[in-house]
Amino acid sequence: MCGIVGYVGNKQAAPILLNGLEKLEYRGYDSAGLAVRDCEKEVEVVKAKGRLKILAEKTNGGNAMVGTCGIGHTRWATHGEPSEENAHPHCSDDGNVVGVHNGIIENYQELRDKLVRNGYQFYSSTDTEVAIKLVDYYYKKYLGTPVDALNHAMVRIRGSYALAVMFHDYPGEIYVARKDSPMIIGVENEESYLASDVPAILEYTRNVYYIGNMEIGRLQKGNVTFYNLDGDEIEKPLTEIGWDAEAAEKAGYEHFMMKEIHEQPKAVADTIHSVVKEGKIELAEVGLSEEEIRDISQIYIVACGSAYHVGVVAQYVMEDLAKIPVRVELASEFRYRRPLLDKKGLVIVISQSGETADSLAALREAKEMGVKTLAVVNVIGSSIAREADNVFYTLAGPEIAVATTKAYSTQLIASYILSIQFALVRNEITEEEAQSLLTEMQTLPDKIEKIIEDKERLQWFAAKQASAKDIFFIGRGIDYAISLEGSLKMKEISYIHSEAYAAGELKHGTISLIEDGTLVIGVLTQQELYEKTVSNMVECKSRGAYLMGLTTYGNYNIEDTADFVTYIPKTDVHFSASLAVVPLQLMGYYVSVAKGLDVDKPRNLAKSVTVE
Repeated sequence: MCGIVGYVGNKQAAPILLNGLEKLEYRGYDSAGLAVRDCEKEVEVVKAKGRLKILAEKTNGGNAMVGTCGIGHTRWATHGEPSEENAHPHCSDDGNVVGVHNGIIENYQELRDKLVRNGYQFYSSTDTEVAIKLVDYYYKKYLGTPVDALNHAMVRIRGSYALAVMFHDYPGEIYVARKDSPMIIGVENEESYLASDVPAILEYTRNVYYIGNMEIGRLQKGNVTFYNLDGDEIEKPLTEIGWDAEAAEKAGYEHFMMKEIHEQPKAVADTIHSVVKEGKIELAEVGLSEEEIRDISQIYIVACGSAYHVGVVAQYVMEDLAKIPVRVELASEFRYRRPLLDKKGLVIVISQSGETADSLAALREAKEMGVKTLAVVNVIGSSIAREADNVFYTLAGPEIAVATTKAYSTQLIASYILSIQFALVRNEITEEEAQSLLTEMQTLPDKIEKIIEDKERLQWFAAKQASAKDIFFIGRGIDYAISLEGSLKMKEISYIHSEAYAAGELKHGTISLIEDGTLVIGVLTQQELYEKTVSNMVECKSRGAYLMGLTTYGNYNIEDTADFVTYIPKTDVHFSASLAVVPLQLMGYYVSVAKGLDVDKPRNLAKSVTVE
């Protein structure tokens, strides 16, 4: 959730660090700081509470800090309130070790007590200060190298972390260590970079190393050395990132979210074309054989947030097409309820970043139980991608806005493709039926484009809802799954209380919340459930609700019931989520804009939730 950047080279470090932190603002933060040094100088640390611009002003855009080696951090408060004292970087008592940290150290109180007994004093409320001083303690106790100190500290620390530290005795070097929190390391000529996410360093290099769990890295100018927990050197492959820096910029849009909404047709098309060749699905790169597909007894879809909503859609589609029982699980609950998994089952973990802490933990739980795993992720080389048995990469490209749009849409495509292939291999549909579904699926990019082009009416309507206190989304079947995502989009960026309900559940309590003027959005893309949902909308209207309908072209009689209606092109009912979600994304966006909010960086939220 926090952001880390680091640089070692021949240029001034601070402006590069600030630029990298700016690229990571979407991750969410409440304070920021830099630590920079030259070989012959002490480390200079500058920290600030609030937005990066405050830190930039304090350092004159980084130009007031002289040094070619440094680390930077944006903090999301966990242990200790947002403040300058709690902001990173943190230092040992004598300044011997300076470092930043992402993650949560679960036994920090135990470690803090140990350090206090050994004469250390603490100025902050953070678990990070404990980690930095623990590294300093072992460095001095064993009179060893930074790698030795980090090894000893890593053995004692419980929890998750990505650590980046500088040692007084090793100028021009940064040492890193990782367990369960994301970190990448880039190299280019005589320069080395580190970051907690790709966009921070794309401007400077596309050649990166992925440091593994319980590994250590030593960064020097243009050179990186890796070590295992025993301190032995290990080799790591260099990977080229396919994204370019321009893809991570706004490209003229006011917000990243709107840019990414407009990128959905291309992202959807790219994901389809990655596995659909000459009218046939090819999952060779995914790694699932037909024999393995035929042997699946049960599917467990595990995810968080919007990815969980993809799983709810996938449950309807997979069960209907492939006739395989599907359970959708919240990753944050999966391992704590001690799930009973069929050994012949398949666990599908869906995550944009591939670093979601709860989803990663669920993946590991499934693997420990001997169940085959498949990851649907957007980031090549991410932790979930590396650890899963099989991987389906979505091709959304970099997604910067906290509220996901194109990643969600490409995850839907992955679920459709898997559903069709599973159904075909298991003889639940014919070749002709599969071909018909694939042909229709390939029309989705153009249909999404059409919806986006006709967004002005939605903008007008959304602006009128800026003062709403409560919004309810209702639907049945796949329309209920669509409502879940529409409600999340609304609440996370507009801060309006919104809920999604299966329309048939209204009479079981929820309808008591309807008051005069309450906006109720009915999603009606499933023709066989259309009349039942209309009836539920009428029930709400009779209690004073203001109604919006979202349906396909042709269902014009809804205008007799709803106060406002928006239409989407017709498609196969299995694919309706791909079209219906777009107006709901636009609704959330335009309501947020009308309220003057920070669309891309909503309060209290982060792009990648890398801690529990």
